[in-house]
Amino acid sequence: MKELLGSLPKKFPIPIVVVQHRGKDSEKLLAQLLQDATDLKVCDIEDKDVLCAGTVHLAPANYHVLIDSAYLSLSVEEPVRFSRPSIDVTFASAGDAYGSAAIGVVLTGANDDGARGLAHIVKRGGRALVQDPKTAEIPIMPKAAIELVPTAEVVPLKKLARRLIELSKEDAKVKAGRRTRV
Repeated sequence: MKELLGSLPKKFPIPIVVVQHRGKDSEKLLAQLLQDATDLKVCDIEDKDVLCAGTVHLAPANYHVLIDSAYLSLSVEEPVRFSRPSIDVTFASAGDAYGSAAIGVVLTGANDDGARGLAHIVKRGGRALVQDPKTAEIPIMPKAAIELVPTAEVVPLKKLARRLIELSKEDAKVKAGRRTRV
């Protein structure tokens, strides 16, 4: 995560929501570690926070994160496949809220959380990026995502930030084209 976020520019135009399975005792530690690695603003999510470009929004332990078009909501609904927060829950809500503008990224991890939500993003027209399992510390999550979403772009960790920057520029061109149409 530090390598990916540390390679993104301070004015990265897309809000980032990070959902990581972690214990309650790590609440402030993750934000501090990531803030030391990036010029982006890093903050723990509170209910109804506004999504902001150039900001890394961190899911708090033991809460699902739902993404609406402009803000984030926290939920204590039942864990999904033993996980709360569940990456699948966040990805599904991102796909519903942003459709073709949603980008899901699955990184290293020890279970299959994220694969179903990533499939939902793609079903809604969004993009799927998966860390190349060869570059993952624990390849289970990336492998599960690739298996369920074979159209996902598989990208080595060192090239993920560059790919996200490219996608943000493509999105900006599309939006600019929409504004100039009559």
